[in-house]
Amino acid sequence: MKTNNIFEVLAEPHRRSMLDLLRVRERSVGELVNIFQLSQPGVSKHLRVLKEAGLVDVKSVSQKKIYSLRPEPLQVIDTWLESYRHFWSSKLNDLEAFLDDE
Repeated sequence: MKTNNIFEVLAEPHRRSMLDLLRVRERSVGELVNIFQLSQPGVSKHLRVLKEAGLVDVKSVSQKKIYSLRPEPLQVIDTWLESYRHFWSSKLNDLEAFLDDE
């Protein structure tokens, strides 16, 4: 998965919120419909986009579709952000030094 595609998928707030919930535990479509107050087709559309991006897995249990988080694709974002971390680290070090001098 390309970094740009993951960013595009995660740009939608409902999708980010769904991933946050799936980080805690797997959930059915019905649970997500109740939480988000969206239509079942609306939730299913978001889940389909997340699945196509490789961010969620789905399994069938009886009549239900159960979704779970696949964190591995998020490694692409973490890898991309790695080159920017030194900016944050140096700023935090500067802040710490400033506060120590006060």
